[in-house]
Amino acid sequence: MQYKKDVPANINKAFLKRDVNAAFISSIAAKKQKHINLGIIAKKEVWSVLVVPSQEDKSDKESASSNVLAKVLKQKGEVIIGDKALHYWLRNSDYIDLAELWSKKTQLPFVFALLCYHNNKRRYKKIEREFLKKKQKIPAYILRQAAQKTAIKERDILNYLQLISYKLDNKAKRGLKKFYNEAKKL
Repeated sequence: MQYKKDVPANINKAFLKRDVNAAFISSIAAKKQKHINLGIIAKKEVWSVLVVPSQEDKSDKESASSNVLAKVLKQKGEVIIGDKALHYWLRNSDYIDLAELWSKKTQLPFVFALLCYHNNKRRYKKIEREFLKKKQKIPAYILRQAAQKTAIKERDILNYLQLISYKLDNKAKRGLKKFYNEAKKL
Protein backbone atom coordinates (compact mmCIF):
# COMPACT_ATOMS: atom_id res chain seq x y z
CA MET A 1 0.00 0.00 0.00
CA GLN A 2 1.04 3.55 -0.62
CA TYR A 3 0.15 6.31 1.77
CA LYS A 4 -0.98 9.69 0.48
CA LYS A 5 -1.95 12.65 2.60
CA ASP A 6 -4.02 15.59 1.44
CA VAL A 7 -7.00 17.71 2.39
CA PRO A 8 -10.43 16.00 2.30
CA ALA A 9 -11.60 17.73 -0.91
CA ASN A 10 -8.52 16.50 -2.83
CA ILE A 11 -8.76 12.98 -1.38
CA ASN A 12 -12.39 12.84 -2.53
CA LYS A 13 -11.36 13.84 -6.07
CA ALA A 14 -8.54 11.29 -6.23
CA PHE A 15 -10.85 8.51 -5.04
CA LEU A 16 -13.70 9.42 -7.37
CA LYS A 17 -11.27 9.63 -10.33
CA ARG A 18 -10.02 6.17 -9.28
CA ASP A 19 -6.48 7.43 -8.76
CA VAL A 20 -6.60 5.49 -5.49
CA ASN A 21 -8.41 2.23 -4.74
CA ALA A 22 -9.36 3.08 -1.16
CA ALA A 23 -9.44 6.17 1.00
CA PHE A 24 -11.15 7.87 3.89
CA ILE A 25 -13.41 10.18 1.91
CA SER A 26 -15.85 12.79 3.17
CA SER A 27 -19.14 11.26 4.22
CA ILE A 28 -21.06 13.49 1.80
CA ALA A 29 -18.95 12.15 -1.09
CA ALA A 30 -19.17 8.58 0.23
CA LYS A 31 -22.95 8.31 0.03
CA LYS A 32 -23.06 6.00 -3.00
CA GLN A 33 -19.65 4.39 -2.54
CA LYS A 34 -18.75 0.97 -1.17
CA HIS A 35 -17.33 1.27 2.32
CA ILE A 36 -16.44 -0.77 5.37
CA ASN A 37 -17.34 0.00 8.98
CA LEU A 38 -14.40 2.35 9.57
CA GLY A 39 -14.78 6.09 9.60
CA ILE A 40 -13.74 9.31 11.25
CA ILE A 41 -16.47 9.90 13.78
CA ALA A 42 -17.09 12.47 16.49
CA LYS A 43 -19.33 11.29 19.32
CA LYS A 44 -19.73 14.84 20.65
CA GLU A 45 -17.31 17.75 20.16
CA VAL A 46 -14.42 17.52 17.73
CA TRP A 47 -12.47 20.86 17.99
CA SER A 48 -11.30 20.63 14.37
CA VAL A 49 -14.53 21.50 12.55
CA LEU A 50 -15.72 24.95 13.51
CA VAL A 51 -17.81 27.84 12.30
CA VAL A 52 -16.40 31.21 13.25
CA PRO A 53 -19.20 33.79 13.29
CA SER A 54 -18.76 36.52 10.68
CA GLN A 55 -20.83 38.81 8.49
CA GLU A 56 -20.54 36.57 5.45
CA ASP A 57 -20.74 32.83 5.01
CA LYS A 58 -17.51 31.25 3.82
CA SER A 59 -17.00 27.58 3.04
CA ASP A 60 -13.71 25.84 3.62
CA LYS A 61 -12.34 24.82 0.20
CA GLU A 62 -10.54 21.88 1.82
CA SER A 63 -13.80 20.38 3.12
CA ALA A 64 -16.95 18.79 1.81
CA SER A 65 -19.01 17.31 4.65
CA SER A 66 -18.27 20.18 7.05
CA ASN A 67 -19.59 22.79 4.62
CA VAL A 68 -22.82 20.82 4.18
CA LEU A 69 -23.07 20.24 7.94
CA ALA A 70 -22.87 24.00 8.57
CA LYS A 71 -25.78 24.50 6.17
CA VAL A 72 -27.79 21.64 7.68
CA LEU A 73 -27.30 23.20 11.12
CA LYS A 74 -28.09 26.69 9.73
CA GLN A 75 -24.81 28.15 10.99
CA LYS A 76 -23.60 31.44 9.55
CA GLY A 77 -19.95 32.36 9.33
CA GLU A 78 -16.67 30.91 8.17
CA VAL A 79 -16.20 27.13 8.18
CA ILE A 80 -12.68 26.08 9.19
CA ILE A 81 -11.36 22.55 9.55
CA GLY A 82 -8.24 20.64 10.47
CA ASP A 83 -5.15 22.17 12.03
CA LYS A 84 -6.30 25.75 11.46
CA ALA A 85 -9.55 24.99 13.32
CA LEU A 86 -7.67 23.29 16.15
CA HIS A 87 -5.36 26.30 16.44
CA TYR A 88 -8.41 28.57 16.54
CA TRP A 89 -10.11 26.37 19.16
CA LEU A 90 -7.03 26.49 21.39
CA ARG A 91 -6.80 30.30 21.32
CA ASN A 92 -10.39 31.57 21.03
CA SER A 93 -13.88 31.07 22.39
CA ASP A 94 -16.03 32.62 19.64
CA TYR A 95 -16.78 29.53 17.55
CA ILE A 96 -19.37 26.83 17.07
CA ASP A 97 -18.10 23.25 17.15
CA LEU A 98 -20.25 21.65 14.44
CA ALA A 99 -19.94 18.10 15.76
CA GLU A 100 -20.96 19.23 19.23
CA LEU A 101 -23.96 21.14 17.86
CA TRP A 102 -24.97 18.11 15.76
CA SER A 103 -24.73 15.87 18.83
CA LYS A 104 -26.84 18.24 20.93
CA LYS A 105 -29.53 18.51 18.24
CA THR A 106 -29.69 14.82 17.27
CA GLN A 107 -28.14 12.86 20.19
CA LEU A 108 -26.15 11.08 17.47
CA PRO A 109 -22.47 11.07 16.50
CA PHE A 110 -21.35 12.78 13.31
CA VAL A 111 -19.51 10.76 10.66
CA PHE A 112 -17.03 13.00 8.86
CA ALA A 113 -15.49 10.34 6.62
CA LEU A 114 -15.79 6.68 5.64
CA LEU A 115 -13.14 4.24 4.45
CA CYS A 116 -14.38 3.58 0.91
CA TYR A 117 -12.95 1.23 -1.69
CA HIS A 118 -13.46 0.40 -5.35
CA ASN A 119 -12.64 -3.31 -5.26
CA ASN A 120 -11.14 -6.08 -3.10
CA LYS A 121 -13.67 -5.88 -0.28
CA ARG A 122 -12.05 -8.81 1.53
CA ARG A 123 -8.77 -6.89 1.92
CA TYR A 124 -10.53 -3.91 3.49
CA LYS A 125 -12.72 -6.01 5.76
CA LYS A 126 -9.52 -7.60 7.06
CA ILE A 127 -8.02 -4.15 7.67
CA GLU A 128 -11.21 -3.21 9.53
CA ARG A 129 -11.04 -6.31 11.77
CA GLU A 130 -7.36 -5.82 12.55
CA PHE A 131 -7.73 -2.10 13.18
CA LEU A 132 -10.71 -2.45 15.52
CA LYS A 133 -9.15 -5.36 17.40
CA LYS A 134 -6.54 -3.25 19.17
CA LYS A 135 -6.32 0.15 20.80
CA GLN A 136 -4.57 2.59 18.51
CA LYS A 137 -1.37 4.13 19.84
CA ILE A 138 0.79 6.84 18.35
CA PRO A 139 4.54 6.31 18.63
CA ALA A 140 6.25 9.12 20.54
CA TYR A 141 8.43 10.15 17.58
CA ILE A 142 5.39 10.56 15.31
CA LEU A 143 3.60 12.59 17.97
CA ARG A 144 6.70 14.76 18.36
CA GLN A 145 6.91 15.29 14.58
CA ALA A 146 3.21 16.20 14.39
CA ALA A 147 3.60 18.69 17.23
CA GLN A 148 6.59 20.32 15.55
CA LYS A 149 4.91 20.43 12.14
CA THR A 150 1.60 21.86 13.39
CA ALA A 151 2.86 23.97 16.32
CA ILE A 152 0.27 22.23 18.50
CA LYS A 153 1.42 20.76 21.81
CA GLU A 154 1.65 16.97 22.06
CA ARG A 155 -0.87 16.82 24.92
CA ASP A 156 -3.35 18.90 22.89
CA ILE A 157 -2.97 16.50 19.96
CA LEU A 158 -3.55 13.52 22.26
CA ASN A 159 -6.59 15.18 23.86
CA TYR A 160 -8.00 15.95 20.42
CA LEU A 161 -7.50 12.35 19.24
CA GLN A 162 -9.54 11.12 22.23
CA LEU A 163 -12.56 12.82 20.63
CA ILE A 164 -12.30 10.71 17.47
CA SER A 165 -13.85 7.29 17.10
CA TYR A 166 -13.30 4.96 14.16
CA LYS A 167 -15.92 2.21 14.42
CA LEU A 168 -19.01 2.82 12.33
CA ASP A 169 -21.43 1.31 14.83
CA ASN A 170 -25.23 1.37 14.67
CA LYS A 171 -25.53 4.76 16.37
CA ALA A 172 -23.00 6.28 13.94
CA LYS A 173 -24.90 4.72 11.03
CA ARG A 174 -28.11 6.36 12.29
CA GLY A 175 -26.29 9.68 12.51
CA LEU A 176 -24.98 9.26 8.97
CA LYS A 177 -28.43 8.40 7.64
CA LYS A 178 -29.91 11.45 9.37
CA PHE A 179 -27.19 13.66 7.88
CA TYR A 180 -27.90 12.34 4.38
CA ASN A 181 -31.64 12.95 4.86
CA GLU A 182 -31.05 16.50 6.13
CA ALA A 183 -28.57 17.26 3.33
CA LYS A 184 -31.17 16.23 0.74
CA LYS A 185 -33.43 19.03 1.98
CA LEU A 186 -30.90 21.75 1.16
